[in-house]
Amino acid sequence: MKVKIVDLSLRDAHQSLMATRLRLRDIVPILETFDQSGIYCFEVWGGATFDSCIRYLNENPWERLREIRKRLKNSLISMLLRGQNLVGYRHYPDDVVEKFVKKTAEYGMDVFRIFDALNDVRNLVTSIKTAKKCDAHVQGTICYTISPVHTIERYVEIANELAVLEVDSICIKDMAGLLSPKMAYTLVRELKKEVGLPIDVHSHYTSGMASMSLLKAVEAGAKMIDTVISPLSLGTSHPPTETMVYALEELGYKTGVKLDVLLEVREYFMKVREKYQGYIDWRSTIPDTNVLVYQIPGGMFSNLIAQLKEYNALDKLQDVLKEVPRVREDLGYVPLVTPTSQIVGVQAVLNVITGERYKVVTKETRDLVKGMYGRTPAPIREEIRKKILGDEKPIDCRPADLLEPEFEKRRQELIERGFENPSDEDVLIYALFPQVGLKFLKGETKEEPMPIFGKVEGKFEVEVDGEKVVVDVKPL
Repeated sequence: MKVKIVDLSLRDAHQSLMATRLRLRDIVPILETFDQSGIYCFEVWGGATFDSCIRYLNENPWERLREIRKRLKNSLISMLLRGQNLVGYRHYPDDVVEKFVKKTAEYGMDVFRIFDALNDVRNLVTSIKTAKKCDAHVQGTICYTISPVHTIERYVEIANELAVLEVDSICIKDMAGLLSPKMAYTLVRELKKEVGLPIDVHSHYTSGMASMSLLKAVEAGAKMIDTVISPLSLGTSHPPTETMVYALEELGYKTGVKLDVLLEVREYFMKVREKYQGYIDWRSTIPDTNVLVYQIPGGMFSNLIAQLKEYNALDKLQDVLKEVPRVREDLGYVPLVTPTSQIVGVQAVLNVITGERYKVVTKETRDLVKGMYGRTPAPIREEIRKKILGDEKPIDCRPADLLEPEFEKRRQELIERGFENPSDEDVLIYALFPQVGLKFLKGETKEEPMPIFGKVEGKFEVEVDGEKVVVDVKPL
């Protein structure tokens, strides 16, 4: 049996460990070697990379995609797309979604992995249909989580809804590392039997179970698994590519991956990891078994700590950890993935800090209860809905049905701001991130300093034995 390896080193690995800060100049030198490794597909774009490029790195995300595509000639490339949210944090109108997907396909994107935080398939229809029209491989994605309503039967229903949209494969997206080996085997087996599409399993190492879960998924018939090069693996990232390839080959599975090439790639990324060490929090590099109790992804856990520090209330952490599952239940057992993880986390903190549940409610919580993010997996608790919305009725339509076309309007706004003939790519940057995008397009964004062991890339002054010494840290 052939098992295809999807390597996430160029997107999800550095998003998980390095705050999505991996620069293009540190990606390009290894691409042609990586391309010779026999990897089936590289995830290279989407998720938070688009935002990070224009917000922190002063890189054009479209140019990043073009340069990567140009050098990966033997492998497929893929991106992570948040359905109607694209690579942003709100729902965009259909015309923006269609334009973004078409333009991305023009840049050579082979595979679109498309998900919705609520598993509301209505939020996936426009992006899936557009990608299919572009002859791309569409991976319909199920966000895996644990709750009374997230049963095997429900996951099969979601997969069948995706199959009706003619997706080419199904991805089980385990963003919190909650997928146990037993559940991985059972879920893949049932999806294979009831839906019949090829299955890819994506599991973060947060709880320490991911490698075991991927192996059991393969035993059950998964055709693809997600891994990352070893220096960027484990912790809140993913299982190491080299290790998984070795284990699979020894068990009799064929991957087509050349370990000798991966070892060369590994040496390069060891230097990359050293260079980016200033971004890596040691807590993100080891398993966090709290997730097995609280079901809180590693990134969300870090955010909770940061929020409590702002309130000078770190002593309330245990109360917040207990409040998170209560809020999640109140709000319909939403999966904890962007943006719903932020919504639930912030609301839990507010409930604890104020001493009264839902005394203060964020706009995002209100919008979620109103249905502006889509249909929640379970109904919102009625007393919570009334407390937050009063007599206002939630919507029951697809949220994007309420949005007016926006693309040409954004183009006109750029023209009025002095951009004589903005490209579609520039209009999309502005439409997705109006403030940050405009600053980038005007050339006002500066690349943030590169922290290296608490210092920065470039010349800086340190004190050694009482004397000041200038040290020049050069790029890799």
